[in-house]
Amino acid sequence: MGLLSLAIWLPIAFGVVLLAMGRDDQAHAVRWFALVGALASFLVTLPLYAGFQLGTADMQFVENAGWIQRFNVNYHLGVDGISLWFVLLTAFINLVVVIAGWEVITRKVNQYMAAFLILSGLMIGVFSALDGLLFYVFFEATLIPMYLIIGIWGGPNKIYAAFKFFLYTLLGSLLTLVALIYLYIQSHGSFDIATWHALPLTRDEQTALFFAFFAAFAVKVPMWPVHTWLPDVHVEAPTGGSAVLAAIMLKLGAYGFLRFSLPIAPDAAHEWAWLMIALSLIAVVYVGLVALVQQDMKKLVAYSSVAHMGFVTLGFFIFIDLGVAGGVVQMIAHGFVSAAMFLSIGVLYDRVHSREIASYGGVVNTMPKFAAFALLFAMANCGLPGTAGFVGEWMVILAAVKFNFWVGFAAASALIFGAAYTLWMFKRVYLGPVANEHVKELEDINAREFLMLALLAVAVLWMGIDPKPVTDVMDASVAELLRHVAVSKLN
Repeated sequence: MGLLSLAIWLPIAFGVVLLAMGRDDQAHAVRWFALVGALASFLVTLPLYAGFQLGTADMQFVENAGWIQRFNVNYHLGVDGISLWFVLLTAFINLVVVIAGWEVITRKVNQYMAAFLILSGLMIGVFSALDGLLFYVFFEATLIPMYLIIGIWGGPNKIYAAFKFFLYTLLGSLLTLVALIYLYIQSHGSFDIATWHALPLTRDEQTALFFAFFAAFAVKVPMWPVHTWLPDVHVEAPTGGSAVLAAIMLKLGAYGFLRFSLPIAPDAAHEWAWLMIALSLIAVVYVGLVALVQQDMKKLVAYSSVAHMGFVTLGFFIFIDLGVAGGVVQMIAHGFVSAAMFLSIGVLYDRVHSREIASYGGVVNTMPKFAAFALLFAMANCGLPGTAGFVGEWMVILAAVKFNFWVGFAAASALIFGAAYTLWMFKRVYLGPVANEHVKELEDINAREFLMLALLAVAVLWMGIDPKPVTDVMDASVAELLRHVAVSKLN
């Protein structure tokens, strides 16, 4: 078993064992077993970075074995400079989420922890799959544990939110399945993604495939106007579910654009880039304004996620290396920052059982340590230099100005909106005098919560101060992707 298989199947194996552990009277043992599983699953991903060879766009740590021989489907795995960081990010966020749910979840603890471990393995499978059908199986399988996480441990309208999440993402993916089967036929019986990249497709074929992929990946990102499921799901999901959904699951859609839409249908991608740029700018500007008027903290951060992911798709479709790299960096940074924002809201919710901004005020007076962490994460969400939130947005804006001044100007305006809604929320929740008895009785974060937030704070600062290790890994892969996309298949 190679490193990638270990990264996929180790957390899944731990999750299956957890399901067998059963009763809630074993919760203490379950939590420790889940923590060991999450930590081991993160540690096995570190050799991927340590052994990764820079300066090449080739797939590394490749594993290839027959799976469904009759249809030439292979268990084919590998990572390049683009996908490597998402494998590490997934395992890291899963570890943090297990720590976050340690005391909070008291019902069906084994199933809760198992769902996150299995989900982690499946998402790493999405980022590692080099076979089209294997990618699709992992991509769709991630819906099941997240559906259960929302539907069992969610809020009052959890069933509605779980169904909305499942139906939106499943319906979008059906067109993608049709596209994969079409590519299988056109490549004379191959599900190998690299083979599909070289197919000589007509403009009409590329356009049809581009929008088939768009149906799944735009919903998953989510892009405007198919973003409406996200705020509802975030409001009802448990804190850990919101953190994983924002930090990792939204990235599956953006990653799909890089793996499928751009290299398989490059001419259609160029032809419809104006539409993708327009939708991205609407997400960045309009959804940022929508975030300004939210009274629910989770809804505000959910709309903020849509705006930040707009930078990602904008960076991809201006076809400049700085923009594509900036989009990938923004995905990783948003993984750290959005997880931190949702987990911070969870800390408050566990104490007051309200997400309404009006329920708080003056939290800094009773929870000074926590307020310090919350301020750092708020600054990162604004895109403050020196934090992870700045690097990707800066790269995308720089590339957008190179592409077109007004596109860059519109993108840069989002920094103002981001600062407005984030600081407005921070001011009303944390600053000023103690607003009510609930806030007066709050206790500062304990050692577990401190560890959880400290891990994310280190990640946010590390990436903001020294992003070079991240960009060095992806440079060759981004350059190769753009070289491939620049060469028209119709010439």
